[in-house]
Amino acid sequence: MPLPRDIVAFFALAAAAAPALAETEIDLDKIVLPAGFGIEVFANDVPDARSLVIGDEGTVFVGTRTAGNVYAIPTNAGHGGSWRAAGPAVTIATDMNMPNGVAWRKGSLYVAEINRILRYDGIEDALAQPPEPVVVSEDFPGVRHHGWKYIAFGPDDKLYVPVGAPCNICDQEGFAEITRINPDGSGKEVFARGVRNTVGFTWHPESGDMWFTDNGRDWMGDDMPPCELNRASGPGQHFGYPHCHGTDVTDPDFGAGRTCGEFTAPVQDLGPHVAPLGLKFYTGEAFPQGYRGQVFIAEHGSWNREEPIGYRITLVRLEGNEATAYETFAEGWLHDGKSWGRPVDLAVLDDGSMLVSDDQAGVVYRIFYQG
Repeated sequence: MPLPRDIVAFFALAAAAAPALAETEIDLDKIVLPAGFGIEVFANDVPDARSLVIGDEGTVFVGTRTAGNVYAIPTNAGHGGSWRAAGPAVTIATDMNMPNGVAWRKGSLYVAEINRILRYDGIEDALAQPPEPVVVSEDFPGVRHHGWKYIAFGPDDKLYVPVGAPCNICDQEGFAEITRINPDGSGKEVFARGVRNTVGFTWHPESGDMWFTDNGRDWMGDDMPPCELNRASGPGQHFGYPHCHGTDVTDPDFGAGRTCGEFTAPVQDLGPHVAPLGLKFYTGEAFPQGYRGQVFIAEHGSWNREEPIGYRITLVRLEGNEATAYETFAEGWLHDGKSWGRPVDLAVLDDGSMLVSDDQAGVVYRIFYQG
């Protein structure tokens, strides 16, 4: 059975958009940051670096999408100054099925493949000889299109697991959702619907609301529709897909008889096809006051736009739950329409600096403020 046209086009164009790792030259002098900020390579031996999570002892765990590996970067955990890698990255799992998502809970690393969730117990004390994983759940579809998962534990101690749409645009039961399960895999329930493909979410440090990015649909033109930054104040909300995109864009195929007012609107419309992935509230104290409590977003970059955009880190400034500005924080991974790096995920360290993964360059960066 042949693949649908939009799936074939996705993989063909996405592959063309990202040169092979060996061809990538890391040039941090090209990265433009606000005055007083700096960027350095934290680890450069993590091919296809995607989702990030920090263990109790400071180990940085890194998921991948196409490489099929999970890495662990040992660190000094900030002892004696700023965070530094304390040795080369260790590959703790190989030959996995798009292990994009990694999460941490009580000494155990959770890893999301397309159709299942695994758990590695006591992993920080066994990086050289990782234990056999425990299968937490195998209750997810095995569809590869938007099947790679970002996972994280919420303040309710439940593991949140998205199930992306198995297409560019369609309406299929059991997809385009964010689900949640108990740490042992039981109690699966749908938390949010109408979410095309989120590859990043986090929780407000005060309210506990979930905030997440969502990638807009393709083939509506270069400038339509926007990608999204959303807020879920509780379970049961519907965020529009496939009927509505962004704040007020009705879908030409699935929008008939529907209005965008029926659905929960984004906090902020993001750029069209910028592919927003990981996001974090800045909870550290090293950055100036104006950055604290604000939302940073890793924009992976467009593969389906005549003039590519994204390939940067953006900042959404907030007053309460309202967005007041959407601006670029770090850029320079894209030059003359060609990229040498693609930001994927973010992590705020205890020293107030911020890690950024880059799956094209196979690098994890550290952004810091030096005044």
